[in-house]
Amino acid sequence: MVNLKILNKEISTWIEEYPLLEEIINLKESLWINPQYNKFEESIKNISLSDADVLDAENRLNRFAPYIAQVFPETKSENGIIESPIVKIDNMKTKLEDRCGEKLIGNLLLKCDSHLKVSGSIKARGGIYEVLKHAEDLALQNNIIALDDNYEKLHTDEVRSFFSNYSVVVGSTGNLGLSIGIMSAKLGFKVTVHMSDDARQWKKDLLRSKGVEVIEYESDYSKAVEEGRKQADADANSYFVDDENSKNLFLGYSVAARRLEKQLKDINIKVDSNNPLFVYLPCGVGGGPGGVAFGLKLLFKDNVHFFFAEPTHSPCMMIGCMTKEHDNVCVQDFGIDNVTAADGLAVGRASGFVGKTLEKLMSGCYSVTDENMYRLLATMADSENIFLEPSALAGVCGIVNILTSKEGKKYLRDNNLEDKVKNINHIAWATGGSMVPKNIMDEYYNKGVSLLK
Repeated sequence: MVNLKILNKEISTWIEEYPLLEEIINLKESLWINPQYNKFEESIKNISLSDADVLDAENRLNRFAPYIAQVFPETKSENGIIESPIVKIDNMKTKLEDRCGEKLIGNLLLKCDSHLKVSGSIKARGGIYEVLKHAEDLALQNNIIALDDNYEKLHTDEVRSFFSNYSVVVGSTGNLGLSIGIMSAKLGFKVTVHMSDDARQWKKDLLRSKGVEVIEYESDYSKAVEEGRKQADADANSYFVDDENSKNLFLGYSVAARRLEKQLKDINIKVDSNNPLFVYLPCGVGGGPGGVAFGLKLLFKDNVHFFFAEPTHSPCMMIGCMTKEHDNVCVQDFGIDNVTAADGLAVGRASGFVGKTLEKLMSGCYSVTDENMYRLLATMADSENIFLEPSALAGVCGIVNILTSKEGKKYLRDNNLEDKVKNINHIAWATGGSMVPKNIMDEYYNKGVSLLK
């Protein structure tokens, strides 16, 4: 039921001010282009975070790499650096062309954060980083390590016993909980993950198998976060990972951009004024895509354009940024139920911190139906033999939205990119999937196949 008034304004007034809201409220796939989008040098002026902060985060991850290689043997071949490959998906692009009936000019690549080691999703970046930063802070304060030590020395029973005096708490729809839970438990922290009703059972089971306490709620993400914060506030030795407002999470994600820059060079892809980069990032509360996007903007400035992708039933970032109300409004205010198969994106209220930080850097947002995410899932599996969870497919149709819709074409025209379309490299960010149990992935795939018929 739509509220009669939202922030003292009638729903009809909201729609009058923001006509696209009518489409969004009716759960139609929508593309919103940000009218505040501005040049990088202007947009960055009022943002407190900088290149130095991202470099600091990268250096911290490098310090922990020897420890990570020790405790997670699957990372030894990368010397304890948790990173994902980027691959061209030409067959998938051909399938998208068949579906939309238009030629999609330019390259389409997939950034496979779905296959990040340790926790199998983009949350392995920010989530693991924030836990490591907290662990480092405690270890430095208590003279357990020095900055120039080899951090392998943290891999002892004595250090785990020390960390067991402290707790880590987080609220999650699933993937962030996995990254926080797995990393915290490995270090020795007591860890509690408060999980919303839409979190998948296999994720809860996996966490419990690692010794993590999982508390479940018959409500959505906001309730899980609220209860997690309450628990942490009641204990001086408890640390709350705040997905909605954490600068540490944000910076952990932003390191991805520096690594992507090297990967693109390795496959001879340039990013400059003649070779723009378009990036499509699935978005829940906004920390993961926001951090990645911020890092990319610091590196590539006006030569990178990013769009957030959300389920039609949970377009919280699109509504928050469009209305400029950010976390003052939620999708439920507008009668949208926040019920989606894309569990990692099932968030009703976007991060105000992320929305305000990216207010003039973000190119736009678009929404995708659950049915289309399932169709894309099956098509990706058949065409590229890459298996992703539904939410991870949200970014894949970004290239279609930009190159074939009137709004997308206008964006290209307004930013003087019409004559550079053939040089654009499009990256869909795949956010999760490699840890999904086979029987559940089979269910996803079969559902996608049935919807393609």
